[in-house]
Amino acid sequence: MGSALPLWASHGVDPETGACFEAINLETVSGTGSTCRARVVPRQIYSFLEGTRLGWTGPGAVIATALFDWYLDTYLLDDGFYAASADRVDQVTDTTFDLYNQAFSLFGFAQVAAALPGRRDIAAKHATDLLNRLRDTLRHSEAGFREAVPDRLPLRSNPHMHLFEACLAWEGVSDDPVWRDLADEIAELALTRFIDPVSGGLREYFGPDWAPFNGDEGRTMEPGHQFEWAWLLAGWGRSRGDAGALIAARRLYDIAWTYGIDESRGVAFMALNSDFTVRDPLARLWGQTEWIKAAIALAQVSTGPERAAYLSDLTEAVGALRVFLDSAPEGLWQDKLSPDGSFVSEPAPASSLYHIVCAIAELNAFARSL
Repeated sequence: MGSALPLWASHGVDPETGACFEAINLETVSGTGSTCRARVVPRQIYSFLEGTRLGWTGPGAVIATALFDWYLDTYLLDDGFYAASADRVDQVTDTTFDLYNQAFSLFGFAQVAAALPGRRDIAAKHATDLLNRLRDTLRHSEAGFREAVPDRLPLRSNPHMHLFEACLAWEGVSDDPVWRDLADEIAELALTRFIDPVSGGLREYFGPDWAPFNGDEGRTMEPGHQFEWAWLLAGWGRSRGDAGALIAARRLYDIAWTYGIDESRGVAFMALNSDFTVRDPLARLWGQTEWIKAAIALAQVSTGPERAAYLSDLTEAVGALRVFLDSAPEGLWQDKLSPDGSFVSEPAPASSLYHIVCAIAELNAFARSL
């Protein structure tokens, strides 16, 4: 992180506009991409602020403030939602609604409210406005949120995972019970709908009634998301004293570890089918960071041989992440590892910095707790 944050601060941010780049070229170490997806900006805000909290002495607060201001000025649409992408000269390039992007907006605003006193009130206002807008227009009759108006299928668990993450972040910042209530609602939705009651695996796609989506797409389970949900549910279960959530988290981890790790490459790969056969053997960097976070979370709620097993896995997960870091220039990374062990030739995506910093933050907190 001591290499990544200075590099992304100097090459991943446009000094003239305060905007951020979508990626950095591995050969030229220069920012790339004429547009930037909405999800990238809150992730970068988090990365610079969390990096500062962890001891980075660079201008993290200054960069995050500029990114926050640019995000509001550029991405906020007249309908109260946030655009899918924009360019670095403040022009929206895609107005498509995506619940995933709204979730990361809420997450980013929580980071701003926690770390930037001068922007706390405006971040809280925009978060409240966005949440109210979501509840007014996209509330699902059972729980959670629909994908669009009019309805668009399939419904997805992934945006709800990041809404869950955002709500938990807001719990640490705000006394408003709406965040705790929504976190509890999403956790219950995951435990009763997203997670298959027979296998214990978490599905990605659903029909309008939260039943698994028809056809092949509805069979998709992603090891990285099994790990990520395990991390979130373990943390939520600890805070709420919910033993069922901890049991579910352990099962999610077990599925991802047993069926979603390629022994030859030593990494978590992209997707399984609902019968746990391999669906997509491509491995991406972010799956390794979620393996790290899940191993830590479950070690914290375990004792004896079980805890020792998670700690052993943690060493392997860190090694899996290093596969993606050690093959790139310092401060950058490869993102996609093919089944044959070769990397896809492409720039390092900015969106991965959030995953890396979060894993480091969890490792740091865990080490301090020992």
